[in-house]
Amino acid sequence: MDINSQTAFVALGSNLAAGQTTPAEMLKNALQLMEDYHDSPIEVSDFVSSPAFPPNSGPDFVNAVASLRTDWPAERLLELLHQIEAELGRTRPARWAPRVVDLDLLAVGKLVLPDAATHDQWRALAPDRQRSEAPDRLILPHPRLQDRAFVLVPWAQIAPDWRHPRTGMTVARMRDALPAADRDAVRPFDGGGI
Repeated sequence: MDINSQTAFVALGSNLAAGQTTPAEMLKNALQLMEDYHDSPIEVSDFVSSPAFPPNSGPDFVNAVASLRTDWPAERLLELLHQIEAELGRTRPARWAPRVVDLDLLAVGKLVLPDAATHDQWRALAPDRQRSEAPDRLILPHPRLQDRAFVLVPWAQIAPDWRHPRTGMTVARMRDALPAADRDAVRPFDGGGI
C-alpha cells in the first residue's frame, strides 16, 4: 500500500434475497469480493436492520459500513463497487427500488469531488428533488450521508471521529443530530454480523 493511501468508507445494503442467498449473506459476499479484488483488509461494522426508504417501498434492509485503506483513485474504487454489484445480480429498475445489493462509496479520506461548490449544491438538494435527480458524476463525500441513520449508526461503530471535509461534523455528531426516531429505527440485525 502506498504511503499516500487514504481510508475509504463504503455503505452496504440489501433488502432482497437472490435465490437462496439472504440479504445478510449478500453483504458477506460483497465484503469478500471487495477484499479479494482490492487485496486490502476491511473493517466492518455490525450488521443493522433498517426500514426501506422511502417508507413502505419494500422490505427492511440489512446495512453495514466498511472501511479499507486504498491508494486507488476514487473513480476506480467506485468502478469496483459497481462491478461487484453487477456480479451479485444488482439491477437498477428505479431509483430507491428494493435491491439485492447496494454499495455506496461514502468518502475517501478528506477528498471533495468534483469540487466544493458542486458538492455543496448536491448536499443541499431539496428532498422533493432527491427522488428524481441524480448526479452524472461521482460526488464525494456522498451528498446524502448526513441524512441517513442507516449509514451513520453503523459508521459510528468503526469511525465515529471521521470529520466531513465540508461541514466539519464528525460521524458521531451527524448521527446524534438526526431525529431520535430515525436513529431508533436502525436496529441490531438479529442474524449477526460477519
